[in-house]
Amino acid sequence: MYQSLEETRVYVLATEIADAVWNQVATWKIFERDTIGKQLVRAADSISANIAESYGRHHGGDVPLFLYYARGSLYETKDWLGKASRRKMGQADEIERIQEQLKMLAPQLNAYITAKKNSLRSRTP
Repeated sequence: MYQSLEETRVYVLATEIADAVWNQVATWKIFERDTIGKQLVRAADSISANIAESYGRHHGGDVPLFLYYARGSLYETKDWLGKASRRKMGQADEIERIQEQLKMLAPQLNAYITAKKNSLRSRTP
């Protein structure tokens, strides 16, 4: 059964995280936005963007590669969000909620990577 990208759970959650990060950073002071904020938004946006790019790839090696990029961006997002939290930037409860979403996404993304790799192996003669 075909599942569209927009129905893929890891993509949906990654997009929700990116939107929550954007909404949070948009409320920050200019110095905070220009330093950590821009990096954080780019990293968070990159999670779903790389999942989307992997979805459009058909060469076996490309699919897991872009999913690994997504996982790297997830950990980069966690790092920037941790810095924002320690430096008391933004709303603490919202940052904590996003951190919890990232904790949920990490094992889901790992399982998705494994499933995709197994699916690619089963298609190889």
